[in-house]
Amino acid sequence: MKALVTGAARGIGAAIAARLREGGFEVVTLDREPGCDLQVDLREDELPELGDVDACVSSAAITDTIAPAHRMTPEQWARDIEVNLTGAFRAVQACLPGMRERRHGRIVVISSGAARSGLPGQVAYAASKAGLLGMVRTIARVKATLPSGRLVEPAEVAGLVAYLVSDEAGQVTGEEIAVAGGFGLNTMTLTATQSA
Repeated sequence: MKALVTGAARGIGAAIAARLREGGFEVVTLDREPGCDLQVDLREDELPELGDVDACVSSAAITDTIAPAHRMTPEQWARDIEVNLTGAFRAVQACLPGMRERRHGRIVVISSGAARSGLPGQVAYAASKAGLLGMVRTIARVKATLPSGRLVEPAEVAGLVAYLVSDEAGQVTGEEIAVAGGFGLNTMTLTATQSA
């Protein structure tokens, strides 16, 4: 299995890449900083062929744009949106054709609590992270009642519980996590043809 991890030069991305390697994944790291397998600026650089990626983990983000909303410049706003939201979309989009062809793949995007609660002084960051949530839900959406195509297995629930009670989940608190095969995804589309 091959995984792509963006923003992997340091921090969360580097930790995710290391953990996936320990779990047996062949990991391709991507960052605009040197030291990764792919040195790419997700805002503008052409992405290499990523059709063989089984798991796309989008962790690349910037958090250093600090400005109150009434003084944020268009350039500051655009920078956060281009890196945190558009960059994530570009990475995911590059992996989707291969996943769709194989009818298998995993997409994980790293958002932020700011997506739900906002973050004073960082309106563009909060908006970009909230946008990720809508993006992923839309990509995951299909027309079936259970997008996964099957009922949840007890072992899948047990796996999540095992993680949640582990020391690694020490910072996961007060969260709602569904193991429901995508049951709660919105299945409405604005492109569907409707008859009178």
